[in-house]
Amino acid sequence: MVMKWVVLSLAIAMYGLVIAFPHKKAWFTLGAALIIGVMGIVTPAVVFGRLINWNVILIYVGSLVIADLFIYSRAPSHLADKIVVRAPNLGWAVVFILIMTGLLSAFVENVATLLVMAPIALALSDKMKVDVRYFLMGIAVMSNLQGTATLVGDPPSMIFAGFAGYSFNDFFIKDGKLSVFFAVQIGMLVGAVFFYFFYRGMKNERLDLPAEPVTTWFPTALLLALIGGLAVISFLFEGFSILSGGYVFALGLVGLAWYGFVRKEPRSEVWRLVKGLDWETILFLVGIFVVVGAIAETGLLEDLSAYLATMVGDSVAAGYIVIIAVSVLLSGFIDNVPYIIVMLPVAAELASGMGLRSELYMFGLLIGSCIGGNLTPFGASANVVAVGILKKRGTILKFSDWVKVAGPFTILTTAAASIFVWIVWR
Repeated sequence: MVMKWVVLSLAIAMYGLVIAFPHKKAWFTLGAALIIGVMGIVTPAVVFGRLINWNVILIYVGSLVIADLFIYSRAPSHLADKIVVRAPNLGWAVVFILIMTGLLSAFVENVATLLVMAPIALALSDKMKVDVRYFLMGIAVMSNLQGTATLVGDPPSMIFAGFAGYSFNDFFIKDGKLSVFFAVQIGMLVGAVFFYFFYRGMKNERLDLPAEPVTTWFPTALLLALIGGLAVISFLFEGFSILSGGYVFALGLVGLAWYGFVRKEPRSEVWRLVKGLDWETILFLVGIFVVVGAIAETGLLEDLSAYLATMVGDSVAAGYIVIIAVSVLLSGFIDNVPYIIVMLPVAAELASGMGLRSELYMFGLLIGSCIGGNLTPFGASANVVAVGILKKRGTILKFSDWVKVAGPFTILTTAAASIFVWIVWR
């Protein structure tokens, strides 16, 4: 019992520091993990052998490398220019770009997607006389929306796959039922309709843009190999196979070798690419895996599950609504990665206690926490980056301006995706 309170106090202190100083979050989680190790709450063998999900880490690192090379190739910009030219009018051009952003984000990390699409949005805004604030906001929220659609979309979906034993293909079809990918697409369609009405006044003009030249198609081939390879691994091996992580990481190494030896980029450029990867989130994940693993080892997650079960009673709908609503509200203000790691076993336990398939509550958690990050300008990393890009241009996006557009978008897309999950998985 004493150890349980020690771990709980340590976790609360860590979460408080992460919320107060988000730019130092990796230091706090690694520090908490080190304290847990020194105190002997879990052994090093348990930490490195069971608590740290190396599959998630390998997939994340490999996909980050491929995403950076994809940006380097200029293929996304080329495709966006082609889409704009073929759009019937400017309003549809904006909507098509936002849809492309979402689809790209299903396979490329959210911030990387934003960095790919932001220059396109800025250039189009200048030419079309569109308010750049809301265009860039649309890019950010659509990238966040799709981050949970596939195994490689963003860390929360990788964490979910690791916990639930989901393969790449399980995100599309699981036990003969449409899975979370399709729930997210329903949300995206509602989001696209929302932005169409937002931009419906831009009807009578078209924009003729020269297509951005593609420097190389090899990173596109790597991305397609990533998707195809994970699909094949899912067919051959049940669940979240460690081969998935090894395969994606190996593709990342192939990409780095191609960048240095085939493209003949100098070593300094290769090192710049490696150094520029999101190492903070990678280290943050390592630390949070250990802390949440210690929380689970001491029985705190079972206590939280029992409390939630008492609160919602026997009402399946009440439990579902509470999980989604709390996830949306919290994720608008805190990092959703530690929240998801803590709450996935709680949601699964709560569903099991009610005799439900765990997917109902776990999908609700995943959708609420990922889409909920759209609620505020600091609810997701992509939002923070978007605001920073605008600030560099001398454009200020106020909190109220963000919530005015992103608030309804978040509510509508969350509701649409959640209703789909309820209908399919109840």
